[in-house]
Amino acid sequence: MILHIGRVILVIFEVLVIFNLLIVVHEIGHFLAARWRGLYVEKFGVWFGKPLWKKTIDGVQYSLGSLPFGGFVALPQLAPMDIIEGKADVDRAQLPPVSALDKIIVAVAGPFFSLLLAIVFAAIVWIVGYPVSESDTTTVVGYIMPDSPAEKVGLRPGDKILEVDGKRVTRFLGMNDSVSWAVVRSEGETVPVKFERDGQVQTVQVEPYKAETRGWRRKSVRQLLILPAETAIIDKVEPNTPAAAAGLRSRDIIRGFNHTPIYNPVALLEYIKKHPDETLALEVERSGSRFEVPVKPVPLPTDGKMQPRIGIQWDTSGQMSIAHPNPVELVHNSVTSTFNTLGAVASPKSDIKLQHLSGPIGIGRIYYLFFVSERGWQLALWLSVVLNVNLAILNMLPIPVLDGGHILFGLIESIRRKPLNIRVLEYVQGV
Repeated sequence: MILHIGRVILVIFEVLVIFNLLIVVHEIGHFLAARWRGLYVEKFGVWFGKPLWKKTIDGVQYSLGSLPFGGFVALPQLAPMDIIEGKADVDRAQLPPVSALDKIIVAVAGPFFSLLLAIVFAAIVWIVGYPVSESDTTTVVGYIMPDSPAEKVGLRPGDKILEVDGKRVTRFLGMNDSVSWAVVRSEGETVPVKFERDGQVQTVQVEPYKAETRGWRRKSVRQLLILPAETAIIDKVEPNTPAAAAGLRSRDIIRGFNHTPIYNPVALLEYIKKHPDETLALEVERSGSRFEVPVKPVPLPTDGKMQPRIGIQWDTSGQMSIAHPNPVELVHNSVTSTFNTLGAVASPKSDIKLQHLSGPIGIGRIYYLFFVSERGWQLALWLSVVLNVNLAILNMLPIPVLDGGHILFGLIESIRRKPLNIRVLEYVQGV
């Protein structure tokens, strides 16, 4: 129990460290650029809330807050940010004017440093690699849900999907070139799906499924109700069960049953539910050799009730591989993913809305799940590349309180050849 609590505390600490690193490095970019261009830097703080420590050095008040989340740099000569940084201690009107170019340079520096950090993380990922699931490397259909749109048009397990909605796909899940994303981003009443079966290429028109949602729940997105191919690897054989009696072992691979190939473990689970009294002939692969094992399901306790099972638990990760993408490729994919998301949110016909995006809590939860999993630290490094690219691009949007807003104000000032009225800036930032 104590070890478990200690592990949880350690993981939370790891999440906070990496999350704060992303934000603080971004703010350091603004800070260094401001010092370089001669702007007045009032404060540089790590974390928010009541200061646990603060000290003024060379006219800059450095502080460590009590809320361990992010940081900030107070630059009164830019557009006012009192809502985030607190009321300025100096009268902005008494500070010397700053050129539009200097304002733009300081604003761009934050996203630039985020991009640099993304490149650093990408280089680390290139060296150490990160785990990739089968769904990231295949477009083969593993399981089709009964009465699903895919089943109605004749798709089958084992079909290899080549294109969705006219877009080439290379994997099942993810934001770039994936089956799931192409379906979500489709906007027609039907989605053309090109696939290969037994060497023959066919195309079918699938009417995507959208679940009904009510109240505050996130609106559902388009789906075909299919699962990717995943190797059926046994993680654990429960004692005193048909699987144990048949001699099945951990790491055995189930290649098929009743002389039918299996492309996803779900297929076997669903078959057992529908045929609880039938003896199955499992095709098992162990250490490179294959053999057949008869096994008959029996009622076993599952989720608080008795259900027909044979007593095995699956390795839900399937066959994992370690990818070593070069830094340029990884950063490029992250940039593409970010623009894909922005395009989806902006499109009026898209299913993707702001409510589908993860905020700080959601992102922190993902980091937590990564760190508690095997090789999760490598996934956390990969995610940090994506998030730093997101931070760089999203902050460049021309929206007040974002860096892009400061850039926009700087461009307007350069065109007008005079500063914007401070009252106007305060009003816009407040809104």
